Amino acid sequence: MPRVVRRRRLGASPGDIWPVVSDPYHLPRWWPRTTRVENVAGRDPEGRRWTQVLETRDGRGIRADYRCVTAARDQRYAFEQLLDGTPFEGILRSARTEIRLEPADTETEVTVVSEQRLKGLSRLGSPMMRRATGRTLNDALVGLERGAGDPGPAEATS
Repeated sequence: MPRVVRRRRLGASPGDIWPVVSDPYHLPRWWPRTTRVENVAGRDPEGRRWTQVLETRDGRGIRADYRCVTAARDQRYAFEQLLDGTPFEGILRSARTEIRLEPADTETEVTVVSEQRLKGLSRLGSPMMRRATGRTLNDALVGLERGAGDPGPAEATS
């Protein structure tokens, strides 16, 4: 199971970062290749569902559905991709992302963890999936930093 972790210290409080990471409508501001978010359902973060439209390198849109599985204000937000009946179903058994916020003096240590369980022959692509996911998480942290804090290198942890 590819598990990828990236960390970055941002010059903002967890209270400043939380509204961005917990509201799917903000994803185009910071999550790589996201062009828009549609069909957001649910008022509370936990249980909320949405459709994320991602742009491929050749400019086509790919739709992916998600739901928040757990949320703790200013601390943690985790969501999973809904795979049944989608093209992703042939590749993935599960895909979950968790964002953790931990106060560090006047900054926040942001940790993003992606866990994916690959299906069938897709498991052979695990090293490539891990590298691609790492790049996506690094880019997400840079995007989050633009609106929330100062620069600092992301750490790679597997």
